[in-house]
Amino acid sequence: MARTIMIQGAGSNVGKSMLVAGLARACIRRGLNVAPFKPQNMSNNAAVTADGGEIGRAQALQARAAGRAPHTDMNPVLLKPESETGAQIIVQGRVMGSWQARAYPERKAELMRAVLDSFNRLSATADLVLVEGAGSPAEINLRRGDIANMGFAEAAGVPVVLVGDIDRGGVIAQIVGTQTVLAPQDAARIKAFAINKFRGDPRLFDDGLTAIEQRTGWPSLGVIPWFKDAWRLPAEDALDIVQRPGGAFKVAVPRLGRIANFDDLDPLSAEPGVTVQMIEPGRPLPGDANLMLIPGSKSTIADLAEFRANGWDIDLAAHVRRGGPVLGLCGGYQMLGRELSDPGGIEGSPRTVRGLGHLDITTVMQPQKRLSLTSGLHPASGAEVTGYEIHMGRTTGPDCARPWLQMAGHPEGAASADGLIRGSYVHGLLASDAFRAAYLTELGGASDLQFESGVDGALDALADHLEQHMNIDLLLSLAREPSL
Repeated sequence: MARTIMIQGAGSNVGKSMLVAGLARACIRRGLNVAPFKPQNMSNNAAVTADGGEIGRAQALQARAAGRAPHTDMNPVLLKPESETGAQIIVQGRVMGSWQARAYPERKAELMRAVLDSFNRLSATADLVLVEGAGSPAEINLRRGDIANMGFAEAAGVPVVLVGDIDRGGVIAQIVGTQTVLAPQDAARIKAFAINKFRGDPRLFDDGLTAIEQRTGWPSLGVIPWFKDAWRLPAEDALDIVQRPGGAFKVAVPRLGRIANFDDLDPLSAEPGVTVQMIEPGRPLPGDANLMLIPGSKSTIADLAEFRANGWDIDLAAHVRRGGPVLGLCGGYQMLGRELSDPGGIEGSPRTVRGLGHLDITTVMQPQKRLSLTSGLHPASGAEVTGYEIHMGRTTGPDCARPWLQMAGHPEGAASADGLIRGSYVHGLLASDAFRAAYLTELGGASDLQFESGVDGALDALADHLEQHMNIDLLLSLAREPSL
C-alpha cells in the first residue's frame, strides 16, 4: 500500500487544506504519484466527480494539485449542514439521508467502514497518500467513535503531523496543549509539528520552536510564512472569501445562511477590474452594485425566508427598478422565481412559498439530486462553457423559453424579457474565461484574467513556498505504509 502521512490541526482553519494541496503539487514534482484523502469533511461547497458523486471542493483542489481527477474515494464522508442541528450525509458520493447531530455519534461505526474501504482503494493507486484531518484532535469530547482525526489514524495505523496557526496567537499553547490533552496513545501518533501563517521574519520564532520541541519531544518541520497568493486559490469556507479591493465593477453577494457552491465567486474575485462584496446579514444590499449575484443554497426555502427577514427583497427590488442586472445561480435561481413548492418536505415540512418574483418561473423540489459535469455554449457570444449541476428541483415557466445557455445539447436557464434578470443551474460557468469576459463586457465591465491557469500558477507558487520553508524531506521520511 501507499506510504501515508496525516495532517491534523491544533485548531480549525489552521490551513490544513492548503498545505495538503501544496504538498501534493510539490511531491508530484518530485516524481511521486500522490492522492489526497479526507475521511470526513463538513462543507456545503461541494464538487461533482466524474464518477457521478460529490466531495468537498477542497479535496477537488487537492486532486488537481496532485494531477488527478477528483474521485468520491478522496472524501468518503461529506456532511452538508441543512440547519443548526442537522445535515445531509453524503457517503462515497451518494446521499445517505439527513441526520440530526444527536444521532450522528451512534452511526459513526458504519461510516468508518466506508472510510476505510475508500482509503484502501485509493491507497492502491498511489505512492503517497496525504490525509487531511478535520477540526482538531484536541476536541477530545469527540474522540469516541471519531472518524476524522485520531480515530482514523488509529484504525488505519498512520502517522500524524500537527499544524498550528501562529496568526491567531498562542501557537505554543496550541501545540503543547494538544499533546497534553490527548490520550498517550494518540499523542504518540504525532511525529512532528509545523507552524503556519507566520508574518514577518520566521527567525524571530526560533526560541518558540525550541520551547515546543523541548516540551513535546517532536521535531519541527518548519515555520511557514503567510502565503500571499492564497486568495488566488478557491475558498473552502464562505467566511474565507477574500474581500479585497478590486476594480470599479462591483458585484454584491448576499451571504446566505446556507450558502453553497460559492466557488462561482472565485473567478470574479480574482478579476483585477471587479470587486466582490459579500453582504453580511443585517446589512443592506448596496445601491451602487453593478451586479447582484444570488448564490447557491443548501436550504433554499429557509434562506429565502432569511433573505426577506434581512430586507434584501426590498433592496433587490430597488436595484431592479434602477435597471440593475441580477444573476441567480442554482438556489439563487430558484429564489428569483414566482413560487417554490416542496410537496415532499425535502427541506422540512411540505409547503409552497412565494418567490422573489423577478423571473416568471416556478420550481418544484424533487427527491432525486441531479449531479453531473456539463459543457456547452453561450449562444450570444459563441463562448464555450463548462460547469456542473448539483441540485434538487425542477424549474419551468415562460422565462425558460429565453434560455441563457445551451448545455449538453439542451436549453439551460431563464431570462426576463429585458434580459436583466438571469438564472441558471450551472455552477462554475464563470470560470470559463471567454464566457466570463463576454458577460462582464455586456454589463459594462471587463475581464483581464485567465482564471484556470491562474489557479495552477498559484498551486505551483504554493509548492515553491513549502519547498523553501518546510522540511518536506523529513515529512516524507515520516510517512509509513498503513497497518490496517
